[in-house]
Amino acid sequence: MFITLEGIEGSGKTTQIDRIVKLLNQKEIPHLTTREPGGTPIGAKIRSILLDPENRDLVPVTELMLYAADRAQHLETCVKPALDAGKTVICDRYYDATTVYQGFARGLDLNLIAQLHSLCCKNLMPDITFLLDLPPEIGLKRAWKQIDNGNRSASETRFEKETLTFHRKVREGYLQLAQNEPERFFVIDAAQKARHVSEKVIETLSLML
Repeated sequence: MFITLEGIEGSGKTTQIDRIVKLLNQKEIPHLTTREPGGTPIGAKIRSILLDPENRDLVPVTELMLYAADRAQHLETCVKPALDAGKTVICDRYYDATTVYQGFARGLDLNLIAQLHSLCCKNLMPDITFLLDLPPEIGLKRAWKQIDNGNRSASETRFEKETLTFHRKVREGYLQLAQNEPERFFVIDAAQKARHVSEKVIETLSLML
């Protein structure tokens, strides 16, 4: 099974991934946790470019191509081998993130993004996607609190420094994708306390394992 978690900055994906891992361990289900960008050694180098706040001049097409390169490497050397070995893969962000960040928010052609996905990923899609949804005002406040506390790296804040309008477009894009694919997406109110979000995630996932 291929599980992805999506959401704006500060939506709590890391916390929920930890909870999913706990469930899989309890059920003795072999699994792999990973992320995009940066799920491989090569991807980590790409991640450092994409998230560095100093790279303010990174143009949207360059950004898109870097994400595609990271994903192609990630799938071939990490995700597909794990799935082929019978493991459940839990990934922090995937193709949907590119669609909303570079498509809905940056304004790049959605058909172009879909073509890149077909080329790089052979249209591999998740079995289930948890969208942790909340207003960007709340998410960004949480994210910056984590950064200020040292729980998140200040060297990876390029997107946190985007405008509120940008983040609203990202959220709107995610909700549009969820509306288009209700059989895959499970939208959860991430403005709730983390334990309430976990209850929804585990309740939904338990029915599929």
